[in-house]
Amino acid sequence: MVSEELAQITQQKVIALSRRAKYLIIQLETGYMIGHLGMSGSLRVVEKGDLIDKHDHLDIVVNNGKVVRYNDPRRFGAWLWTEKLNEFPLFLKLGPEPLSEEFDSDYLWQKSRKKQTALKTFLMDNAVVVGVGNIYANETLFLCNLHPQKNSREFN
Repeated sequence: MVSEELAQITQQKVIALSRRAKYLIIQLETGYMIGHLGMSGSLRVVEKGDLIDKHDHLDIVVNNGKVVRYNDPRRFGAWLWTEKLNEFPLFLKLGPEPLSEEFDSDYLWQKSRKKQTALKTFLMDNAVVVGVGNIYANETLFLCNLHPQKNSREFN
């Protein structure tokens, strides 16, 4: 038995592919499939008749005979559906992308005034800015000669 939500996804045309933070966004005719690979998830392109492996959880069949297959041994990833991307709950509290026009020194300064936390923790907070992981935070602070434990309010 196929759920009503899943049934509406079948036979739809892919309109666009994009991402927001660590989420993959597949825009279909009636809504959006949103995927997060988790820590161990991957997408592979395989032939339509290829055998399903133990940790394969989702197949997206495309019209050229290929299949985009989602594999996730640890099951930390997820695939979700929404009809309204701008109302998707997981996106509502995300900060801007680091290369967007919204993100600049003034924005970062204003956000730092409202937080009393270590600079590294501040930079890795997805509500402040998305996509800054451990390595980027470390390298940025090193290049700026700032201690990671310095309080974000003391940042100038």
